[in-house]
Amino acid sequence: MTNPLHAAFYADRASQHQVTVLENERLARDTYRVRFACPELARSVVPGQFLMLRMAGSDDPLLGRPLALYDTVLSTSGEPIGIDVVYLVLGKMTRRLSAFTAGQKLDVWGPLGNGFAATPTQHLLMVAGGIGQTPFMALAREALGGRVYGAANAATDTHVRTPGWAQRVTFCYGARTADYLAGVADFEKLGVQVRISTDDGTAGQHGLVTELVRQVIAESPSVRVVCCGPERMMEAVAALTAEHQVPCQVSLETPMACGIGICFSCVAKVRDASGQWDYKRTCVEGPIFEAAQIEW
Repeated sequence: MTNPLHAAFYADRASQHQVTVLENERLARDTYRVRFACPELARSVVPGQFLMLRMAGSDDPLLGRPLALYDTVLSTSGEPIGIDVVYLVLGKMTRRLSAFTAGQKLDVWGPLGNGFAATPTQHLLMVAGGIGQTPFMALAREALGGRVYGAANAATDTHVRTPGWAQRVTFCYGARTADYLAGVADFEKLGVQVRISTDDGTAGQHGLVTELVRQVIAESPSVRVVCCGPERMMEAVAALTAEHQVPCQVSLETPMACGIGICFSCVAKVRDASGQWDYKRTCVEGPIFEAAQIEW
């Protein structure tokens, strides 16, 4: 099926909900984690997918904001009952969201996008810059066998995700300064090896996160890479992995309006197997793409 306008390419599994905020916790400078109750989404979302959030009962701002799954929330009996997303305060939507308290309402629709591949690998290397760490908490937990995601899809999916598909996970995390590092302890609790770099040297290695990536690849040539963050950083990681013939997936942070494939505002240049490029919608054909296919 190659027609991008075919209905199968749209977010047919997405649903809309008005949800109740349970927590809204500050993690780092201008960085928050909002938790809300929604068992339906918690049972169906998989690592790498995202949700669209908007203030309930308000049209200011009019458009929703795409936010990646950080992790699902489980009940005391182990059932998925809620969602965590982590966001950076940048504009009106996130500024208003940062003031939310428990009990307030959000309009949420999803899950959206294609998610990361759960491909068995000896060593998974996750690379993040800025707020790009947000899709990796659930991915690391799944890779190390800690949780099943997307269980509600098992009856219809031909490829059921099985946790425990990586023997080890390393997380290279770059930020401008130590104040912006968010969730590091969460990753360490999972058993992830965390390596940090900051532009100003206030935490970890002084310099760019790509230098950490180069070090890990030299130590572990069988690594598989996933990457999310500023476009220039992802382009550099894509070039580095291509140089060493290391497989790499990137999660694009292209600005979106609708999130469901209708408006075509989030297109990216992507090459196919023949080497020809075409525009693909980040919200439905992505946000996860093979790094080698992106026309940076």
